[in-house]
Amino acid sequence: MIDTSARVAVIGGGIAGACVAFGLASRDVNVTIFDEAMAGQATAASAGIIAPWVSTSTGAYYETYAAGGSYYPEFLDRLSALGIPELGYRRSGALVVNEDPTALAEAARLIRERAAGAGDVAGEVHDMDSANLREIFPPIAPDMTGLFISGGGRVDGRTLRDAILTGARTYGARLVHDAARTITSEHGRSTNPSGTWKVGTTSAVEDFDAVVIAGGARSSEILEHLGHTVSITPQRGQLIHLSLHGANTSPWPTVHPLDHHYITPFDGGRVVIGATREDDVGFDVRTTAAGQKQVLDDALRIAPGLAEATILETRVGVRPMSTRPGGLPYAGAVPGAPGLWLASGFGAGGLTMGPLIGDGLAAAILGQEAPQIAHLGL
Repeated sequence: MIDTSARVAVIGGGIAGACVAFGLASRDVNVTIFDEAMAGQATAASAGIIAPWVSTSTGAYYETYAAGGSYYPEFLDRLSALGIPELGYRRSGALVVNEDPTALAEAARLIRERAAGAGDVAGEVHDMDSANLREIFPPIAPDMTGLFISGGGRVDGRTLRDAILTGARTYGARLVHDAARTITSEHGRSTNPSGTWKVGTTSAVEDFDAVVIAGGARSSEILEHLGHTVSITPQRGQLIHLSLHGANTSPWPTVHPLDHHYITPFDGGRVVIGATREDDVGFDVRTTAAGQKQVLDDALRIAPGLAEATILETRVGVRPMSTRPGGLPYAGAVPGAPGLWLASGFGAGGLTMGPLIGDGLAAAILGQEAPQIAHLGL
């Protein structure tokens, strides 16, 4: 616990680090963010879908996921109030589809229940036949039926991250474009009763009263060097960006086929398809033939109308996957290390959960009540 006169270092500028920094800076804390923008940052690669009600997750993870979705309007309003012009977000709805009406009906019961509990944030839920589907998402396969959730949204990870960092800097946070190459306590140990920490880059060593590890999938490596262990592993995700020349894709909803993959339309004819979930490849951020085939096969099976789209680029990100029970992310103080905090392990839900968890952790660091992250401690 610190007060607003303290200096806090945030290690990592992805969604976790940006949101914690924003939460702290907006509370008048002196914050420095260290980020070297390494290849494979999950936030930079992702095309986020803000529609937790269609998720297959359950239990405490889903509760956190859904709470993150409910918090989104408030968070976006806070960024907009700062005059940040582009947040990368659009509320265009979410479309759950399947060729098996029975499977869709089973999913629909749970989705309707969840959406009803979320109120206006989730919006309205409507059944869609094949003709309705083609009206709102023209490339869809003709044998699909679906369920439309009007409150679903989508966000470009890079744009939102940049907006949050801009917001943090507006409140006085400092961004250092370099890695935190050394993190030590005052006496070079991972624990220090005085709570003073030193963070070293290629050009300087600075003193801080607290350090937040928000290094994505590399968080476990950073903590291991400090003598602590957490269950976070890397998972590679490959996404393909397509272009549909002349198509007005802005109002198209995101598409969810009751499986691991999805389709996320953006403005200007851009459509993102993905994503692979590749374990046991470490931090290898290559684009692979097998990964690209999987992404294309998955997308074209449910949306054959994308077959003539132009491939613009492939993005590869490494998700920080928590392997603790239920896949719960980490957000809290590191035991036995005064002044050391962790925010990581968000998995594929980082863009949805990040703002809520970041604000909660910022409150906790200041000794304030943070019920939204009480179950996420180490």
